[in-house]
Amino acid sequence: MKVLVSGEVHVDYGQIFVESERGECDLHDAFAGQEGVGLCGGGTDGMLFLLTGLRVGGVGFAAELYDSRPALDETWEEIVEVPFRPVSEETQLRQWNGKNWWELGLEVRDYRVRYSATGMDAGRSKNVREADEPQTDDRYLLQFWPAPPEPARLLKQTSSTAASWHDFATSPVG
Repeated sequence: MKVLVSGEVHVDYGQIFVESERGECDLHDAFAGQEGVGLCGGGTDGMLFLLTGLRVGGVGFAAELYDSRPALDETWEEIVEVPFRPVSEETQLRQWNGKNWWELGLEVRDYRVRYSATGMDAGRSKNVREADEPQTDDRYLLQFWPAPPEPARLLKQTSSTAASWHDFATSPVG
């Protein structure tokens, strides 16, 4: 396992992105075709749209790369998996405002991505975390491993925040 990102990541509008090509990642397009699977939208080529409970501020965040599927850690409250394929050699985890980014060093190949979260309802209740305030309970883990594409899957859901995003992913646009 290789740690790609570890620490605090700033979110705005409860969003952070993985991009292998600069561009806009529309919320509805990101979740297209992922019926019932919210939190991590992989419907836009070369991009992932990641949702958090906290709307504005820093959250605990880690990203990891594996050679094969990692063991499922059931201590996480929310777990989803989606397919992902970078469209360039420069894949980054990027804040909403583009102020900070982290190079992930992913090859152009098919990956499976597991996005896990805990404390989403606590983050949503807090809403905004100022820089001088202690970190909230919400934290996130993004895991990549090489794998052929398969449909997005909801593996675990416990919070009302995650439930609302899974409902969103099921709702028709319009």
